[in-house]
Amino acid sequence: MKHYWFTILLALTLGGLGAYVYFVELPEEDAEARRDAQEASVLPFQEQDITAVSLRSGTEVVTLERQQARQWKVVAPLQTQADPRVAEALVRALVLGRVTRVVEQHTTDLARFGLEDPLVVLTVTAGSQHMTLSLGDSGPFTSTLYAMRDSDRTVLLTTLAPRDFLNKTLRNFRKRQILDFEYGEVERVRLTYPGREFVLYRVRSNGKDGWRIRDPIQAAADDAEVRSLLFFLQTVKAFGFIDPGPEHQGLSKTLTTPLATVTLRVAGQDQTVELFQPDPSSGQAFARTGLVETIYRVSPVVIKTATKDLFSLRDKRLLGTDVDELAMLEVKTRTEQYVLINEHDVWVLEDRPTGTLNRETVDLFVSRVATLPAELEVSQQASAPGRDGLAEPSAEFTAVDRKGRRHRLALGARTGGLVYAKAEGFPGLYQVRADILDQIPTKGELLDEARPASPPGPTR
Repeated sequence: MKHYWFTILLALTLGGLGAYVYFVELPEEDAEARRDAQEASVLPFQEQDITAVSLRSGTEVVTLERQQARQWKVVAPLQTQADPRVAEALVRALVLGRVTRVVEQHTTDLARFGLEDPLVVLTVTAGSQHMTLSLGDSGPFTSTLYAMRDSDRTVLLTTLAPRDFLNKTLRNFRKRQILDFEYGEVERVRLTYPGREFVLYRVRSNGKDGWRIRDPIQAAADDAEVRSLLFFLQTVKAFGFIDPGPEHQGLSKTLTTPLATVTLRVAGQDQTVELFQPDPSSGQAFARTGLVETIYRVSPVVIKTATKDLFSLRDKRLLGTDVDELAMLEVKTRTEQYVLINEHDVWVLEDRPTGTLNRETVDLFVSRVATLPAELEVSQQASAPGRDGLAEPSAEFTAVDRKGRRHRLALGARTGGLVYAKAEGFPGLYQVRADILDQIPTKGELLDEARPASPPGPTR
C-alpha cells in the first residue's frame, strides 16, 4: 500500500509541474515571443490595416488615404488621385522594415543620427491607431536608416532603405496615368478631330473578339491598329501638372479646340481625354480630362499617335472576307485561269473535282490572297486608266463567301516593290506588295501529281 501512496504522490507532483508549465510558463513565453516579434518590426500594424500615411519632408506634407483595396488618394496638400503602385510600395516598405539594433534609449544627442531635424517624418494610421516615425541619416550600410518612434524616443537602426523614403514629393505620389482602363473592358472608342469623327465598337462573334467601324462608314476595323492604339493610351503619362491657380487660369484660355479627343466606353462608363497643342513651336502639349481640374503636361507624340485617319483604322485586307469564310475563289492571270471550290474545308479545282491538290500549297496561296493588306493609299478617288495598269489587270481574284457575297480584287502595274490594287467595297486606289504576283501557282503546281516523283529507293 505504501508503494501506491508513493506513486500517487509522484503523479500529483508531476501533474502540478505540468500545469505550472502549461498555464504559467508557456503563456509568458508566447507573450514574450509576440513582444519580440513586434519590436523587431518597425511598424506594429499589418499592411491591410493601414488606412493613411502622412509624409513630411522639409516644408511639404503629403497625406495619402486608402479608398479601398489598392486604391489611394492624395488628400493633402490638395485633393487628387494617387498612383496606387507608388502608395502601395511605400506602405509595403514600411511594413517589411525591421529593427536590427536598438542604438540608444532616451538619448538627447539626436544630431549624431540625423534625427534632431529628421529628413522625413512619417505618421502611419491604422483605423483609430497612430504611430509617428522619424527617419534620419543612413546607417553603417547604405540600405539602412536610423529611425525613432515618437512613442518611446528610442533610436533604432532599421532596414528601411533611403531610396524608398527620401526625396519624395507630391509629384512622386500623384497619379500620372491619364486614362485608367483594362483593354478587355473597352466597349467603344470615339476619336474626334476638327471636322471629323470615327466611332469604333467591339464585336464578339463565334468566340472571336474584334472591332468594327460604325462612323463614318460601316466596315471592319484593323484589330491590330485598334489594339495598338489602346495599349498606347494605357501607357500615356503626364510629366507635369498644372493645378488651379494663375497659371492654370491663363493656360485654360488658350485651350479652346482640342486637336484630338479620345472617349472610351469602359465597363459602361465613359473616360474622355482632350489633347491640345496651342503653340506647336514651343513643343509643349497638354491634356485635360473630365475627372479633375488639373491640366497635364504631355509629350506631343501623344497627339500624333492618337490622331488617326480612316485608312489606318479600317481593316486593310482588300479582299474583304476571312479565309475561313471563303466558299469559292476564281483566279485569273494573263496566262492562267482556274476556280477553287471549298468542299468541307478541302479545296478542289472546279474542272478537276476528283483531282488531288497539294493541300499545303493551296492553303498557303488562298491565305495569302485573303489576308493581302493594302500597304499605301494612293488615292481615295477611282483609279486613272493607263497609269495603274488596272484596265488590263495582271491578276484578278473573285471570291464568294459562305453567305453568297461576292468580293473582287484586281492587281495592276508594278512600281518598285509594290503593285497597284483595287477592290470592291474598298473605295480608292491602293498599293500592295508586288511579290503576291510571283506567288500565284499555276493549275499544274496545285495538283499533287504535278510534283516531282521521289527518287527510287535502293534495290536489293
